[in-house]
Amino acid sequence: MVRMIFLFTTTIFVMTAITATIASAADNWLYMSVKDALQSDLAKDKLDSGISFFMKGQSHPRASDETREFTANKRARKFGRSQEEACQYAFVSALIAFQQRADKEGRNAAIDLYSITKDKKFESSDQYSCLVGGMVANVAIRGKVANIGK
Repeated sequence: MVRMIFLFTTTIFVMTAITATIASAADNWLYMSVKDALQSDLAKDKLDSGISFFMKGQSHPRASDETREFTANKRARKFGRSQEEACQYAFVSALIAFQQRADKEGRNAAIDLYSITKDKKFESSDQYSCLVGGMVANVAIRGKVANIGK
């Protein structure tokens, strides 16, 4: 009986500590390298080399058949990952969504990509914004798919 009370008390204590940690974790805005994310093992494994990605302000071949803007809002769990790894995972997941959209629309590129996390617009040719909380990292990317000459 004493052992059951000890286990119950310990469980309640641990759950309270976890909840307090999660509740007190403030969201952090991070600005991460697009190049590093594209060179990650995940990107190399998941992104199709037939689809090109260009951030806003990054030069690219002339585009045709541009679509309207699309948004990919992706989250990645932070547990067991560094903030950088979680952000890269969310960013690559967003690029996968653009890759799928390009395939669906018969296009070969995603162009003019920029961050729009929590309606906060961030345009950069070499960085994306990532919002990291206690449990997840969030990346939202907006841009168009198009055909480009290669």
